[in-house]
Amino acid sequence: MPDTIVAASAAGAEITVAAAITTELVGEIRDRHDLWPTATAAVGRLTTGAALFAATNLKGNERISLQIAGNGPLGTVAADSWLLDEQTIGARGYARNARVDLPIDARGKFNVAGAIGEGSLHVTRSSDAGQPYVGVVPLASGEIAEDLAHYLGQSEQTPSVVALGVLANPNGIVAAGGILARVLPGADERALSALEQRALTMPSITQLIAGGADAAGLLRALTGEADLRSYRSIDVRFACRCSRAKVESVLLGMGADELLELTRERDLTEATCEYCKTRYVFTSEELRQLLSS
Repeated sequence: MPDTIVAASAAGAEITVAAAITTELVGEIRDRHDLWPTATAAVGRLTTGAALFAATNLKGNERISLQIAGNGPLGTVAADSWLLDEQTIGARGYARNARVDLPIDARGKFNVAGAIGEGSLHVTRSSDAGQPYVGVVPLASGEIAEDLAHYLGQSEQTPSVVALGVLANPNGIVAAGGILARVLPGADERALSALEQRALTMPSITQLIAGGADAAGLLRALTGEADLRSYRSIDVRFACRCSRAKVESVLLGMGADELLELTRERDLTEATCEYCKTRYVFTSEELRQLLSS
């Protein structure tokens, strides 16, 4: 099924819920970075979370960036998401160390917490104009879903339920997706408790998707018989913000002396995007022209 996010409101608009299918997105990220299984689960969860944040909390040219700085073998894990247009969300993600695969945990799931370790979650909301907003919280568990819910409760004072999942086998990504429910000011506290209880007792995200559930089906699994309204559906796909012009700006930022030294040391200078692995190659002559322009 195509990657999609469906968002809706419930309980008199006091709760907003969104569900995502991101199987193709996570598969492309896995292939681009040659991620090993545990790394795939971590990056897939974080990128799905970023896409859900974008679908429920961004406008215009704003961008959400999630970064986990942990002391585990994965190192930094990061994801970005933004609105490509009114009908499409773009998302990307990576792990500093792609080749991480730990034994499954006691629940039979990917040991993402072990791969991440202890550290902090950094959430940046930015746009092309104005100063970015940055929130930082300690990791609650390293499982990512709990960490995102912890951030929303601590930094945005928005009690939330977050569930994320990635199911993979040697042939690729079987299922990936997630759910985000935010409880707005004035909502009955029992509404949050009911959502938390359903999140604990419902089948896992990947079980539901592998069994054929679409994004709307994920919403219904969490909200049960709640009256959902104001449905909105938006496509999700892999995208990257890198370009040759941006790489040129980074090179110029090194300073004229260092750039000239590069032209003397080598015939070709190469830069690779961390997110999409696109390679940008510059000849010595192109660097000299860049300096002169």
